[in-house]
Amino acid sequence: MTAPLHESSAGASTATVDGVPADPGTPGSSDKGIQGRSPWTIAWTRLKRDKLALAGACVVVFLILVAVFAPLIVGLLGHPPDEFHEDQIDPLFGTPIGSWGGISSDFLLGVEPVNGRDVFSRIVYGARISLLVAFLAAVFAVLLGTVLGIVAGYFGGWIDAALSRVMDVMLAFPQLLFTIALVSVLPNEFLGLDGSGVRIAALVLVIGFFGWPYVGRIVRGQTLSLRNREYVEAAQSLGAGRFYILRKELLPNLVAPIMVYATLMIPTNILTEAALSFLGAGVKPPTASWGQMLSTAITTYEADPLFMVIPGLAIFITVLAFNLFGDGVRDALDPKGSR
Repeated sequence: MTAPLHESSAGASTATVDGVPADPGTPGSSDKGIQGRSPWTIAWTRLKRDKLALAGACVVVFLILVAVFAPLIVGLLGHPPDEFHEDQIDPLFGTPIGSWGGISSDFLLGVEPVNGRDVFSRIVYGARISLLVAFLAAVFAVLLGTVLGIVAGYFGGWIDAALSRVMDVMLAFPQLLFTIALVSVLPNEFLGLDGSGVRIAALVLVIGFFGWPYVGRIVRGQTLSLRNREYVEAAQSLGAGRFYILRKELLPNLVAPIMVYATLMIPTNILTEAALSFLGAGVKPPTASWGQMLSTAITTYEADPLFMVIPGLAIFITVLAFNLFGDGVRDALDPKGSR
C-alpha cells in the first residue's frame, strides 16, 4: 500500500511556502529546478568537451599572436627577415654551414641557402601574410555571400533565379588562372598601395570574390527553410517590413552556419594563398611568404631538404589547426550532433 501524497517519506522533508507545499521549480523549493540554457551556452559546453577542437583553437590563437607580435618575436629570437648572412653559407656549394640547415642558437630554424636569411624570422613574418590574406578574404566572402544569399532565399522569384545563376557562373570560373592573369598586369602602385601591398589587396579581393558563392548557397538554402517558419509569419502579420524580418528574424538564426563555414573557409584560403605565392602570383620578394619559400626551396631541396620541410610544416600545422577547430565548432553548433 502506497503512502498518502501528503505524507513525507522517511528521512525527507517537504518544503512549504506559507504552509503550502512548494513547487519544485519555485524559489522556495529545496530542490533546484531545471535551469534554461541558451543555444550558445549549450554550444560552448559541447565545444569544451572536444579536446581536438580545443587543441586546434590553442594553436590558432598562438599563430595569431605570433603574427601580431612578429616584430617583437623576431627582435628577441631572430634576425631581420631580409638580412643576408653570407658568413653562414658555404661559398663553394651555397648551402648552410653546419648540419640541419644551419640550425644553431643564433638561427633557430637555420638559414636559407645561397643568401643566408634567417628561416625563423621569415616563417614568423610569413604567418602574417597567410593569416592576413585568409582572414580578410573570409570576411569579404562571408559578408558578400550572406547579403546576396539571404536576399535570394527570402525574396525568391527572378531575384533568386538571377543570383543563383551568378553563383553557378562564379563556381565554374577558373579562379587560379584568373588570379595569375590579374596579378601579372597589376601596377606597382595602386590606390595608395605599392609593392606587396597591391598584391595582398588583390589576393584578398580575388580569393574573397570567388569564395562568396559557397557562402551564398548555404545561406540561401537556410533562408528558404526559415522564411516559412511561424515566427516569420507572425512578424509579417504584425506588419513588419521585409528588411526588418531579414535583419531581426532571419539573420540571427543564420549566424551558426555562417560561423561554421567561415572557420572552414580560412584554411582553404591559406592553401590558396600559398599556392598562388608558390606560382609567383603572391606577394613580391623579398616579402616573406610560406608558399614563396617552398618555391625557392625547389632548386635547393637536394642539398638542404630542411628548407623545404619547415615552411611545408608551417602550412600543414596551420591548416590542420583551423580544420580541427572548424569541425569542433560545427559539431558544437549542430543540435542533432551526437557529441
